[in-house]
Order: sequence, then C-alpha cells, then structure tokens
Amino acid sequence: MSRYRGPKLKISRRLGLLPGLTTKKSKKLNRPGKDGNSQDMSKKLTEYGVRLEEKQKLKFNYGLTESQLFRYVKEARRRKGVTGLILLQLLEMRLDTLCFTLGFASSIGQARQLVNHGHITVNNKSINIPSFQCRLKDTISVKEKSISKNLISTNLKNNPRSDIPSNLKFDPTSLQAIVLDYCNREDIPLQLDELLVIEHYSRR
Repeated sequence: MSRYRGPKLKISRRLGLLPGLTTKKSKKLNRPGKDGNSQDMSKKLTEYGVRLEEKQKLKFNYGLTESQLFRYVKEARRRKGVTGLILLQLLEMRLDTLCFTLGFASSIGQARQLVNHGHITVNNKSINIPSFQCRLKDTISVKEKSISKNLISTNLKNNPRSDIPSNLKFDPTSLQAIVLDYCNREDIPLQLDELLVIEHYSRR
C-alpha cells in the first residue's frame, strides 16, 4: 500500500488534529462524507473502529505506509519496556520526524522532502533517507551550502518552536542539534491512545 497523497484536511476532519500531517485547519466541523451532517454519523464506533482510527492517526501523522507501521510495531514488541511508548519513541527518532520537531519544516511531509533532497546531515554525513533511525548522541545539522541554510532558516522563522523537547539540544545559530535521550510521552503533541494501536496489531 502506497503512502497517502490525498486531501489532508479531510483526514484531519475525520481523525482530529494531526500536527505532523498539516498545520492548516478546515472551516468545516463535520466529518467528511456525503452524510457528514446526518444523525447516522453520531453512532458510536465499534471497538474495532476505535482501534482502527487510533492506528490511522499514527499512520497519517508520521506519513507511513501500512507495512512500515507494522514493522515498527513488531520492533517495539521485541524491545523491553512499555510497547506503546517504545513505538512512539521509534517513530520520533526517525530523521524526518526530528527535523519537523526542530522546526526545519512545517510538517513531516515537508521534512521528508528536505531529507530526500540532501539538505540534512547526521554526524557530518549527508543522509537522504527520511526513515533513517537516529541514535543517542547523534548530531543533526544542515548541509554547508547556502541554499540549504537559507531554506532551513526561512522555515525556522515561519515555524518557530518554543517547545523543543528536553531530549534535544538545539543551537539555532549553527542550525545544529544533538539527540540527548529518547523523548517522553508528554513531549509528543499527537493526541493518541497508543495502547489501542498495539491492540489492533495484536490480532494479526
């Protein structure tokens, strides 16, 4: 299954605020669909439907395919600790997600494009793989090219981050960040019950 490239506001209307997908807000309050204003839409979701929507939030927010998300869930299960938190930490340690968190881009999709185009380096090595899994003590910086620095500087002005998580140390002057630790659950702005995502995949 390929990555979703359709209307983003329709997704946010259905699933709620997804900061990694888009910063735009729809003027429409009803859920998308022909019967969005009907009473039928107010029917309570089944347990499966609730779990599915939580999974879809994670998938669309981080811009993942179904197979990618399933691989992350399997890896989270394999590691020791709270599976739901480990899953979120794995996703937050992706290079495109870290670039978004630092304010290099307005969405994770835009951050993915920055990485694809070679504007970002990790430990002074150019990385063009958005899913690259960063590690503790890794240094994320902008390529030493005027076009890269100007692009990131403009994005930082347009997307100021006053709440950069404590697990990241960012120097806006040098456009360089160090990964100090894994993120805490309260540092992730996505409103999500990650345990329901684990439950969804436990039936596979």
